[in-house]
Amino acid sequence: MYLSGFHAVEERVRAAQEDSGAASKMKIYFSKPGPRVKKILDLAKAAKIQCEQTDNKTLDQMAQSLSETARDHRGIILEIQGQETRASNLVDFDAWLERFKAAASDGSQAQEGGAKRTTVVILDSVTDPHNVGAVIRSADQFGADLVILPERRGANDVENNEIIARSSAGAASWVPVSVVTNLARAANLLKEAGFWIYGADAGGVQIQDGTFSKNSVLVMGSEGNGIARLLKETCDTIVSIPTCGRIDSLNVSVAAGVLLYEIYRQELAARS
Repeated sequence: MYLSGFHAVEERVRAAQEDSGAASKMKIYFSKPGPRVKKILDLAKAAKIQCEQTDNKTLDQMAQSLSETARDHRGIILEIQGQETRASNLVDFDAWLERFKAAASDGSQAQEGGAKRTTVVILDSVTDPHNVGAVIRSADQFGADLVILPERRGANDVENNEIIARSSAGAASWVPVSVVTNLARAANLLKEAGFWIYGADAGGVQIQDGTFSKNSVLVMGSEGNGIARLLKETCDTIVSIPTCGRIDSLNVSVAAGVLLYEIYRQELAARS
């Protein structure tokens, strides 16, 4: 698998510094080492990742299999062996949930100022990988613990990894992502584990008037069709963002960013 883009490559290299096994499967190809490239090469050297200087023509040939956006490699490409289809941040949902329940039962989620919040984002039928990447970026910035994507009817890391990684500005190297066959099942299992399910849609409780649970699941639907009926039926509360514009709605990634910020803001307020 090839990965391009300064942010995406840099963050994947940073993640490899903590995983020598991952670093051994990586190799960086670069042309002219400008300031950003030199910074990445220094990180790669510290992580013991092999680097090789080449020319832009060779990099262009490597990037041919990538999306149109990702072909703009900016003079550096990261090759990851054995990851033609699977992204490094993919986690098994059931295993993640078992770890969460074990941590909750033994009290290891406690932190200074109160119990740690756990936030999960479910994206339903969000088909644009750029939007998925932008949501993952917000998830990283506002401390979400997991992003869940559908196996069908949506962009996911398996099919659009390089676009998502680039659109997330590297955050896809850090935020765990699960791809599941049934979003409603996943939501119900999270509910059974103590999460409160919040669906984002018009006509709900405005976020300034409500309080998010310690363990929250934020469900975002597509801009065209919203949240699917069966998934919406799992929601405990529908939440809305107050706006004053003339168009119908916010872009899904922008809306997710606003809602994730509000969850994070409430966590900060609870600590103070």
